[in-house]
Amino acid sequence: MRTFPGAVFLALHLIGSIEARGAGIAVDVGHYLGEPGVISARGATEFEYNLQLTREIEVALKHAGHRTLLIGDDGLGEDLSRRAPRASGMDLFISIHHDSVQPRFFSTWTHEGVERQYSDRFSGFSLFVSRVNSHTDASLKCASAIGRAMRQAGFVPSRYHADPILGENRPFADEENGVHYFDNLAVLRTAGIPALLFEAGVIVNRDEELRLRDPAVRKRMAEGIAAAVGICLGWPA
Repeated sequence: MRTFPGAVFLALHLIGSIEARGAGIAVDVGHYLGEPGVISARGATEFEYNLQLTREIEVALKHAGHRTLLIGDDGLGEDLSRRAPRASGMDLFISIHHDSVQPRFFSTWTHEGVERQYSDRFSGFSLFVSRVNSHTDASLKCASAIGRAMRQAGFVPSRYHADPILGENRPFADEENGVHYFDNLAVLRTAGIPALLFEAGVIVNRDEELRLRDPAVRKRMAEGIAAAVGICLGWPA
């Protein structure tokens, strides 16, 4: 087949333009194997949940045309203050977590012969941004967009992190969409780009843990996040 140099150049230029149109998103897997975070009502680690959801988010972001950088997916321990700086050059840093409650709210139950802690008192997603971050407005814009997308997908904000009790008392930045200020959170305040932390749900809640284990639920969350990122950063779908 005969080829034309000009046509080849144009095709390559168009491919490059398509690839370049997406934003660069760094997705941080909260915690690591040595310190895996919350232990769920059924004994799974938060790190396991974080990694599964992060991988689903990566797929959704790439499908939407964005570039991705995964941080912490190898499960190795790393100083939290070093995680966000690794995202330098990207457009947004998102740290993925799953939630717990304050110790006073725990009860115990036996699951598969093992006594576990649980609390069915709270459920829902939440988001956090830091006013110490040099891009607070952009961080809040993206956090609000994600919270709105979660609500539109049928998820409900937890809201309890604003309760005036020891260990909580995180003021709302956007109450409707479940966004709080958490100024001294290391991965947010040390980021040189817009940054937010997403708590997907409360895995010490027995019913919510089952929902969050559902691949269809993870996919719905991931697609909502990908769509919201495009909106808040001004990238076409």
